[in-house]
Amino acid sequence: MNSKLIIALSSAMLFSGCATIVNDPTVPLTASFSDGSEGECKFHNKRGVWELNMPGTAMIRRSDDSLIYACSTEDGRETDGSIVSEFESGKFAASVIFWDFGITDAITDKHRTYQGNIVIPVKQTKEVAQASDTEIESTEKN
Repeated sequence: MNSKLIIALSSAMLFSGCATIVNDPTVPLTASFSDGSEGECKFHNKRGVWELNMPGTAMIRRSDDSLIYACSTEDGRETDGSIVSEFESGKFAASVIFWDFGITDAITDKHRTYQGNIVIPVKQTKEVAQASDTEIESTEKN
């Protein structure tokens, strides 16, 4: 009876899927500007720095801190912000219960992820904003 229990527990530990085993260290991040313009962004977290031509996709290293970005469009408009790091609780729970109490996942941050597709807000150009105001005024007159 004890040997069956030991075999069952050993198998569960061996075949459990902690994030360190089943997750890649990087996640794909696809980004674009809200107005569809082109430009470039610089992303960083405590694990590295990545530059991306917009729109585009980069492989970003998982981390438990927010992914900070600083961007500029081709016509010089600038924007910055951050993307929150999310917790993959199912994989981390398997690690805590069956493997090493989550220590390895906590060190490698492989139980964390970022949202895969983001749209970075940029302010409208003056020409677009003026055209919008003109359309609103003409609609109000009618």
